Amino acid sequence: MWIPESAVADHGVYARFGKRLVDIVLALALLMVLIGPMLAVAALLLITQGRPLIYRGRRMRAPGRPFLQYKFRTMVRVDEDGGATGAHKHWRITPLGRMLRRTRMDELPQLLNIIRGDMSFVGPRPPLPEYVERFPALYAAVLKTRPGVTGLATLIYHRHEDKIMASCRTAEETDRAYYARCLPTKLRIELVYRRTSSLSLDLWIMWKTVLALIPGYDKPRKRRSAAVTGQQRAR
Repeated sequence: MWIPESAVADHGVYARFGKRLVDIVLALALLMVLIGPMLAVAALLLITQGRPLIYRGRRMRAPGRPFLQYKFRTMVRVDEDGGATGAHKHWRITPLGRMLRRTRMDELPQLLNIIRGDMSFVGPRPPLPEYVERFPALYAAVLKTRPGVTGLATLIYHRHEDKIMASCRTAEETDRAYYARCLPTKLRIELVYRRTSSLSLDLWIMWKTVLALIPGYDKPRKRRSAAVTGQQRAR
């Protein structure tokens, strides 16, 4: 709809071979380093929430290619669940789950998804099947890039998306807001990433994602600058 299919092309050796090599090496290295914290989180979840410890959500790697995305479970279970997460689901997030989400430790099991080849460190967030069914042509272009744990759209749009979702009080409101306001913008950004992806861009996105986990760093630049100026004046 926004970018002709002919304008979307593979980007040389890195996109075809290097990106996957970086994913495997980095995922194995991180798994060896983080296996202790992951076991500790699993033990805490077992004590505070019980089983299951891992949430397995059905996501799409490409049109017609579903896979199970792994996360530590952060919500109270319900019989039926689906769609985007809005304010109507906040009551289900457990205290430990809230901390895991804030630090993104709930996504550590996705290292297994990366090793399996379902995901990459950087790419479009893996969509729910109903999103792909609703926008098959767009997702056919977007998902030529392997879905990622983080990505350009996640990095630059997540704060605005969170504000929109936080104002939705029902599942119907959440779906309408996500389809009308969030999804079109995110898909545009993902198509931009598809056209410009490179090793340097991926490293920048990963670095900025890590920095965003630091309390206070994720605030808008103007607010952070104003806060620093205020502290300097106080001194």
